[in-house]
Amino acid sequence: MNNESLRADASRPLGSLWAHVHALTVLGEAGSYTAAARRLGLSKAAMSLRISELEAAAGVPLVRRTTRSVRLTEAGRQLADSTRPAFASIAEAFAGVHDLAGQPRGLLRLTAPVALARQQLFPRLPAFLQAYPELRLELDLSDRLVALAPEGFDLALRHTDNPPETHVAWALCPTETLLVASPGYLAAQGTPTHPTELARHRCLFYPRADEAPGWSFEPESGGEERVTVGIAGPLAANNSEALREAALAGLGIALLPDFSIQAALRTGLLTPLLPGWRPVGVFGRHLWAIRPRTAQVPRTVQLLVEFLRHAFQEGFGPDAPVA
Repeated sequence: MNNESLRADASRPLGSLWAHVHALTVLGEAGSYTAAARRLGLSKAAMSLRISELEAAAGVPLVRRTTRSVRLTEAGRQLADSTRPAFASIAEAFAGVHDLAGQPRGLLRLTAPVALARQQLFPRLPAFLQAYPELRLELDLSDRLVALAPEGFDLALRHTDNPPETHVAWALCPTETLLVASPGYLAAQGTPTHPTELARHRCLFYPRADEAPGWSFEPESGGEERVTVGIAGPLAANNSEALREAALAGLGIALLPDFSIQAALRTGLLTPLLPGWRPVGVFGRHLWAIRPRTAQVPRTVQLLVEFLRHAFQEGFGPDAPVA
C-alpha cells in the first residue's frame, strides 16, 4: 500500500471502520486469519484486507504475523479488549430484536463429544431441523474442551459433574460409567467380584498422559474406602466407540459411558460388572448443555436446549429408548 493510500486510510471516517475493529477482536480470539474469516463469513483475503486497512488508519501495527501464528500487538490487544464488550452488547441487542421474528432462523454452532454425537445426537437432530426449517446447524465433533466464546460456539454438550460457573448450564440427563465385558471374555477369563481383581485381567482403557493406567472405584453403600487398581491390557484408545468394539470382540474389560453401550447392554452383548461399585474420575455423572454467560440467551439456543432436554430426558440406560 503506497503513502497516498495510507493517508487516505488515516482520514477515513471512524464509523466506516467498525467492521474492521470487530474483525480485529475476532482475530484476537480465533488466533488465525482462516478461523476468524470463517466466523465472520468472509474470505481470508477480505479478512486480511480489513486488518491492513485498520492498521493504516490507526498508524500502528495491530497484528504480529509469523509463519506459525498470528498474535495481536500491545496496541492491537488494547483496542480489541476495550471494544469487545461493546460488540458483545450489540450482538445481544440484535439477538433480542431477531427473536421477535415469527420463524426462528439463523446459524447455531454446537460442539459435542464425538461418540455421544455419533450415537445419540445425530439420530435425533433431523426432527429438530424439520421443526425449524429456517435454522442452520453447524456441528463440531471434538473430545477436547473447546473455548466456546473465543471459538464462536453457541452451545456445547458435556458430561461432567461440575459445569463451569462462568457459563449457563442446563442439565439434560444423568449418565453412568459402567464396567463391562463380553460373555465370551468372562467365560474364558472369569468374572471379577472386587476391583482389586482387575489387576489380573486384560483391560481396555483411555490413555492418560504421564500417568500409569489405573481405575478407581467407590462402594455404592459407602461402607468401604475408595479402591484404586493398576491395570494393563492390549488396547488403549481415546474414543469410547473403539473401546466398545474391542470389548464386543472379547479383547478385555472396558470402562465406558452408558450412552456408548446402551444397545449392547440391551441385547446382552456386553455384561455389566462389579455391581455395588461406582467408577470415579472417568466421566461425569450428568450430561449438560452449556454456553457462555450472557445477559440474554438467544431464542434459537433456548429452542435447541429444550429439544435436547426432551430428547435425552430418559437417559441412556438399557431400558431407555434407543436413538
